[in-house]
Amino acid sequence: MTDLRNQRRMAASILKCGVNRVWMDQDRLDEIAKAVTKEDIRILINGKAITVKQIKGISNGRKKFNQKQKQKGRKRGHGSRKGAKYARLPKKERWMRTIRSLRNYLKTLKDENKIDKTTYRKYYMKAKGGEFRSKHHLQTHLISDGIIKEDKQ
Repeated sequence: MTDLRNQRRMAASILKCGVNRVWMDQDRLDEIAKAVTKEDIRILINGKAITVKQIKGISNGRKKFNQKQKQKGRKRGHGSRKGAKYARLPKKERWMRTIRSLRNYLKTLKDENKIDKTTYRKYYMKAKGGEFRSKHHLQTHLISDGIIKEDKQ
């Protein structure tokens, strides 16, 4: 068995990889052993006698599977939870979701001329004050106050 450390080192520098990733064809080892210069190594690389091994990675298969399960609502029970309730969904985040939907709903009502500017402003400020839990809650208020008619769907 001939010592091919020098050839391996030159090949690694040419291929821009580590010495452990250099692959040498076992049938052409005597040919590789005769290579002395970097030019000789380049010729062998072009002739596929020396190539680079692929980088070994870590599989994401399990991670992807678990993400799909979580999207379905699995693996989210009490035993899997680590943060506190408001660490998982902060209060501000929840507030932003509700207030944005309320404001969008009020804006559409105003754009469709179902409510006038003063009514819009009045309910906008009530929403800001946290009077309504949800869009449905706001709708029931508007219906009970006689501002909009109930939608028959």
